[in-house]
Amino acid sequence: MSEIKEGMEVIGADGVHVGTVDRLDGDRIKLTRRDGGAHGDHHHYIEKGFVAGVEGDKVRLSANADVAVTLEEEKSGKPVDL
Repeated sequence: MSEIKEGMEVIGADGVHVGTVDRLDGDRIKLTRRDGGAHGDHHHYIEKGFVAGVEGDKVRLSANADVAVTLEEEKSGKPVDL
């Protein structure tokens, strides 16, 4: 997690864009509001357990983008439309 910085692109294991890092928030990656399909005045988060690694300026997840979005939706109980 220490390698993850603001502005990095978050991609699924399938290479599909999930969002852009706003900042780290505890054990989660907070995605920017403008990027990541956020609705209204809230951010979306990715749990650190989904991070497979950092490759240059990209954070690669261990799950495909659509699965990571679904898992985050289930955890938060709120719809996530990335």
